[in-house]
Amino acid sequence: MSPQLYEFHLPLSPEELLKSGGVNQYVVQEVVSIKHLPSQFKAFQAAFRAQGPLAILEHFDTIYSILHHFRSIDPGLKEDALEFLIKVVSRHSQELSAILDDATLSASDRNAHLNALKMNCYALIRLLESFEMMTSQKSLTDLDVGRKNKKSQSKAAYGFDWEEERQSILQLLTQLLQLDIRHLWNHSVIEEEFVSLVTGCCYRLLENPTITHQKNRPTREAVTHLLGVALTRYNHMLSATVKIIQMLQHFEHLSPVLVAAVSLWATDYGMKSIVGEIVREIGQKCPQELSRDTSCARGFASFLTELAERVPAILLSSMCILLDHLDGENYMMRNAVLAAMAEMVLQVLHGDHLEEAARETRDQFLDTLQAHGYDVNSFVRSRVLQLFTRIVQQKVLPLTRFQSVVALAVGRLADKSVLVCKNAIQLLASFLANNPFSSKLSDTDLAGPLQKETQKLKEMRAQRQSAAAALEPEEEWEAMLPELKSTLQQLLELPQEEEEIPEEIASAKTVEEVKGHIRQLLAKARYKQAITLARAATGHFPESEPFVHTDPEESEETRFLNLLGIIFKGPAASTQDCNGSIVPGQSDAPSASEPEGSRGSDELVKQEMLVQYLQDAFSFSQKITEAIGIISKMMYENTTTVVQEVIEFFVMVYQFGVPQALFGVRRMLPLIWSKEPGVREAVLNAYRQLYLSPKGDSARARAQALIQNLSLLLEDASVGTLQCLEEILCEFVQKDELKPAVTQVLWEQATKKVPCSALERCSSVMLLGMMARGKPEIVGSNLDTLVSIGLDRTSPPDYRLAQQVCQAIANISDRRKPSLGKCHPPFRLPQEHVLFERLRDMVTAGFAHPDPLWIPFKEAAVTLIYQLAEGPEVLCAQMLQSCAKQALEKLEEKSSSQEDLRQTVPVLPTFLLMHLLSLAGDVALQQLVHLEQAVSGELCRRRVLQEEQEHKTKEPKEKTSGSETTMEEELGLTGATADDTEAELIRGICELELLDGKNSYLCAAASLALGKFCMISFPDEPLFPSSATFCDSHLRLLFTMLEKSPLPTVRSNLMVATGDLAIRFPNLVDPWTPHLYARLRDPAKQVRKTAGLVMTHLILKDMVKVKGQVSEMAVLLVDPEPQIAALARNFFNELSHKSNAVYNLLPDIISRLSDPDGGVEEEPFHTIMKQLLAYITKDKQNESLVEKLCQRFRTARTERQHRDLSYCVSQLPLTERGLHKMLDNFECFGDKLSDECIFSAFLTAVSKLRRGAKPESKATIDEFEQKLRACHTRGLEGTEELEHSSHRATPAKAQSTGSRRQRLASVSSDGDFLMPKSCRTTRRLPHTQRRTSKKRPKIVFSSDESSEEELSAEMSEDETPKKTTPIRRASAGRPRS
Repeated sequence: MSPQLYEFHLPLSPEELLKSGGVNQYVVQEVVSIKHLPSQFKAFQAAFRAQGPLAILEHFDTIYSILHHFRSIDPGLKEDALEFLIKVVSRHSQELSAILDDATLSASDRNAHLNALKMNCYALIRLLESFEMMTSQKSLTDLDVGRKNKKSQSKAAYGFDWEEERQSILQLLTQLLQLDIRHLWNHSVIEEEFVSLVTGCCYRLLENPTITHQKNRPTREAVTHLLGVALTRYNHMLSATVKIIQMLQHFEHLSPVLVAAVSLWATDYGMKSIVGEIVREIGQKCPQELSRDTSCARGFASFLTELAERVPAILLSSMCILLDHLDGENYMMRNAVLAAMAEMVLQVLHGDHLEEAARETRDQFLDTLQAHGYDVNSFVRSRVLQLFTRIVQQKVLPLTRFQSVVALAVGRLADKSVLVCKNAIQLLASFLANNPFSSKLSDTDLAGPLQKETQKLKEMRAQRQSAAAALEPEEEWEAMLPELKSTLQQLLELPQEEEEIPEEIASAKTVEEVKGHIRQLLAKARYKQAITLARAATGHFPESEPFVHTDPEESEETRFLNLLGIIFKGPAASTQDCNGSIVPGQSDAPSASEPEGSRGSDELVKQEMLVQYLQDAFSFSQKITEAIGIISKMMYENTTTVVQEVIEFFVMVYQFGVPQALFGVRRMLPLIWSKEPGVREAVLNAYRQLYLSPKGDSARARAQALIQNLSLLLEDASVGTLQCLEEILCEFVQKDELKPAVTQVLWEQATKKVPCSALERCSSVMLLGMMARGKPEIVGSNLDTLVSIGLDRTSPPDYRLAQQVCQAIANISDRRKPSLGKCHPPFRLPQEHVLFERLRDMVTAGFAHPDPLWIPFKEAAVTLIYQLAEGPEVLCAQMLQSCAKQALEKLEEKSSSQEDLRQTVPVLPTFLLMHLLSLAGDVALQQLVHLEQAVSGELCRRRVLQEEQEHKTKEPKEKTSGSETTMEEELGLTGATADDTEAELIRGICELELLDGKNSYLCAAASLALGKFCMISFPDEPLFPSSATFCDSHLRLLFTMLEKSPLPTVRSNLMVATGDLAIRFPNLVDPWTPHLYARLRDPAKQVRKTAGLVMTHLILKDMVKVKGQVSEMAVLLVDPEPQIAALARNFFNELSHKSNAVYNLLPDIISRLSDPDGGVEEEPFHTIMKQLLAYITKDKQNESLVEKLCQRFRTARTERQHRDLSYCVSQLPLTERGLHKMLDNFECFGDKLSDECIFSAFLTAVSKLRRGAKPESKATIDEFEQKLRACHTRGLEGTEELEHSSHRATPAKAQSTGSRRQRLASVSSDGDFLMPKSCRTTRRLPHTQRRTSKKRPKIVFSSDESSEEELSAEMSEDETPKKTTPIRRASAGRPRS
């Protein structure tokens, strides 16, 4: 068939070209074999050189054969075919530009060029797709190969760079489509198949996952431009829209690529309508379907979000289509729509010059964003806060919305999602950094000016109201005059018609009534009706003033304006022209007052704006203050990122001068001990920003500012706060971040070289001492100066300064126990040093004076002597002798003065005995520390040095001596024996040499001294049996005072002392453990706080057995004191890190807290359990707890316990296996479901499970819920039946629980002394002796039984255990018997 006679139809699949089609349709005649392909291809090349691009008409079968055998033919032939086809299409494209302009082109030639164009494009595109497919498969098989030299590997495989070749083909096709090739088709209508051929190739290239790689960027751009030409010239919009939607649904990686393409088409190619079409298709998607197909929703959401960032103005008109997705279940679509709204506010709808419609749209978008700040999904709430953060940072949030958005952020601080809380903190920080009010936001600083300016505004308004009474009609007339003129001119231009008499005139009897109607219409701005009524009145009352017409030359407009002005302002205004001009002869006094009135009005407006500004600033400051209280509680969250955000927030708040920020800055100090490096570094960075970069013109000024800021932290700081600050300063000093000027100014203040107060001087010494921990030479090189500063013989002595001097000097010594490998002796000063002389003088001189600061100074002095002095026991013995001598002298004076009064018992002043006991206790305790650390360490050091010396001098022949000695050395028993010998020596000194010897302050000092002396004892020591019972014999006295002393200070001190004893002598204190737990319910908050700290330390260090009595710690979670409640939260946070500790204790805690005899009220129970159950995160633990709680329903005694158990079940995150556990144990609680609270609790648990349940589990959930409802209904019916037989039922007597705080009894006799409540004796009792009467079953555990028996066990003195079973200090994970 002649090439001019057939027609080439583009096939849907290559096989269609082999089949016989319609009349004159081209069919491939022969598929050339692989063997003959090279020769046929050369013939095609020769024909092209002779005939040009039309050669394809006769040789298409050759190209088709190459495509058919593509996987099998030689790679060189493939490459030659591709290069040749590129040349053919390029040549054809060049020739077509001239052919299309030829008006004399015949139909046969046109048909030949059309067939050639379709054949060339079909062949080139199919070859392109074949190469692309082979490249993709090869990249998948070569994934394990390294990424190096991929480009060279591609060239080696094909002989050319495929990425560059692909880009050139796409550019060639783009160039071809830019020609007006429509004229080759009949009626200039290009067939859809040809456009689909070209664009389909583009879409298939985009489906390759590697298209997003940076190396393929030129290909992406070429595809985008090719599709852009198809859109603009070949009506491809509908197909492109459908294809883009399909690709978004199936290829998640394409969102950024398609966004770039669509934004380019909308801007560079002018195809803005495609944005609307795509958005319309997305908007019409069913929200329910998107909730099931998350992959599709993710693609749509990503596309919308990025598209809004690129072309927000174009997308704005289509936003109404997407609003339905805000009510859908898929949170990603909600986030995308909200992000698009935010982008439009950021880029389009901002500024003060918005039109009314744009302003309304912006307000609607912001309203929607605020509403979704309370979305049910935490990711949406978090996204809203992030979007508001961007809006605030770019300063496009209207001032009128500041308060509401700040309130939203403050409210979200209490969100249960950590991510939401974190973003809420970031939003508040952005508000602070970009607030339009002030750089200092203090409530107290803003309240004064606000009150003053508000009062001034009230006065100005009052003056204006009184002054504006006479001018009010004039001002209103001037204001309405322009609009009134315009309305009058419009009415006068209209043709006059026969007007009906208005109703006002028909019903009016006098002129005054008509004037009143006109005045009311003008006041209501109904100008048209007023003018119409005035015209009618002029004809109805022609002879009455003011409607009479006097001046015939006056225009109708002026006449009516004058008439309306006279009626509105009254007769007095008739002399003034309506335009404001004065009639000749009229006084010009009123015109002089007009500027004054205008100025007064402007001043009033300015004052109103000032008051509004101050009010907004004050409200903003109050909200920030409220947020500080909430955020400070998040300082110790488990999530590191949240803690870091909290720290950064407080840094910013402090920089803005909010007074309450100092609380947060102090509160973050303990985080310096955090195990998380990120948190510790955040604290250090915070203090760097706050204190190491102060403002100042010189280095000295900056140093003074730094010292002043640090001194503020020292005011009223606790010991823990000072230790944390010392750690931070030590870190700064070691890294040389504190400038030398700081040290210089501190020394100048300490030595009074610069004027400063006593408090500033004391703070300087304290800071120098903290810095000395990092660099001891700061104090060590100026030791004499420091001694002369704080220990001089001044009158009266400054004990506070002296105490700080002692603590500063103590930092130059190494407090740690010397290591065995040290060759140098520890740093000590001789006894004759002036430091110890001054200390001894100050202690003895102040002993006889009742100064409350003497005791803490004395304690610091004794500690310093034992740390630095050679032979400190000699110095302290001299101090004790001198003080005891003064006490005896006082006693003799009292006794001699009392002889005349015939009194036989001399009385020593209370403070003297208190000072003496306190000094003796401090010396005793420091002597113990000195012996166990310094002396023991020095003995070890000397022994090691001696052994090293002997080892060096030992002869080689001695190595073969004594097999027994050699074995001891190999086993390391020699050193162990020496250690034991040294330890026995230290114990002997403590036992034999140290212990052979109703005022509140006296009682506190005596009890504390007793506790310190007990610390020295060594029980159960066979070497010293005569003195080994000192601690054991005084424990009864200590715990009796701990239990019954009426003084909170004594109980608090003894709690600390007994805690130390529990660490030192765990076997002795173990029987008394219940009395330690009992202090957790002490009526004094000081004692409860101390008990909480002590028990936290003992439990976390595994020094006491953790029993069900730990429920007393749980009760502290609802303590009215915030500090105690925070302490309990911190305890359980730390305990939760110990494997299954909280899980193991929960059954006992639930049992005790829900006990009607000694538990807590229902509301506190809910609060406690909600927090404790939050620590149960493992599914297996949840399932086990569910089963245990369900089984407990059978043994619970009261309805209250049933409700408590059901509440605990509702708080657990139920799983599918947990549901099966509940179904298995349904009989345990089914009969309790008649109670509404219990039924509601189980429904709550079911609803939680239903939210994230799988579709296959919903049938089981529905079945369980039906069983719940059936039992609930049956229970209600059973209740109604029981009402008829209520005469036989005996109501259970309610047991009221009293206050959990114990009353403190007084110690009146020896019988009131407490005994250890040991559980060992009672456990040996037979079962019949323990249960003498039948009772209802009680919820008990092993620890419950022992605890109740312990509480009821009263031993006599002879029953007190003398020898106790040693307990092992096991880890928390070890099971306890």
